[in-house]
Amino acid sequence: MTERRQSALYRDAGTLAVGPSAMRWDGSGLTVTIDEVTPLLPKRVRGTVRLYPEAVVNHPVALDCDARHCWWPIAPCARVEVELENPQLSWSGSGYFDFNTGEVSLEESFRRWNWCRASVPGGTVVLYDLLDRDDQSCSLAIRFDPKRGVADFEAPPPARLPKSLWGMRRSTRSERGVSARIIETLEDSPFYTRSVVASRLLGRDVTAIHESLDLDRFANPIVQSMLPYRMPRRFV
Repeated sequence: MTERRQSALYRDAGTLAVGPSAMRWDGSGLTVTIDEVTPLLPKRVRGTVRLYPEAVVNHPVALDCDARHCWWPIAPCARVEVELENPQLSWSGSGYFDFNTGEVSLEESFRRWNWCRASVPGGTVVLYDLLDRDDQSCSLAIRFDPKRGVADFEAPPPARLPKSLWGMRRSTRSERGVSARIIETLEDSPFYTRSVVASRLLGRDVTAIHESLDLDRFANPIVQSMLPYRMPRRFV
């Protein structure tokens, strides 16, 4: 991810391009072309990611009582193929595609959230636990099945996870009798973590992609001053 000026943006009905990288939808799949340079120690990242939806959700979900923020799990069940030239890397497997949109900044409405997505037989499950600025919590537990559609299910009890190296609080949900655990931390920052988590959902042991976001930390001026070192800013 690279921040660029407005002149670097191009968009039409099937394409979103920011600088040399772009996403293109051809009616059957989404192709992401990546051509970027990493921050701090410059290294080229170049290649393609192709996503083929197996289930499509045609409407967003409101995350707050005023519906100022929406989450849209466009393709909760998908097949993904990754082919990178730099570094040389290839991978294929199950995947997921969503986006968030809002009328105001996230930190204006929320304190923090925990989210996770796991593949289960017949589809995908997603858990979302949010805490807003009024200390009101919202929890979502949704199962996406390409054959049976979308259905809510009762969220299992909260399950604590160990803090990250940056001291980020992490939690998820897991059925009684099975403790959730961190398998691997993929990304760790002062305000955000992404991890691989083991837990039990819908009567099955699952491996999930999990994220924790602390928006109080994100809004801290010290953290804000650090962002350009994590996400490069290009002016051309």
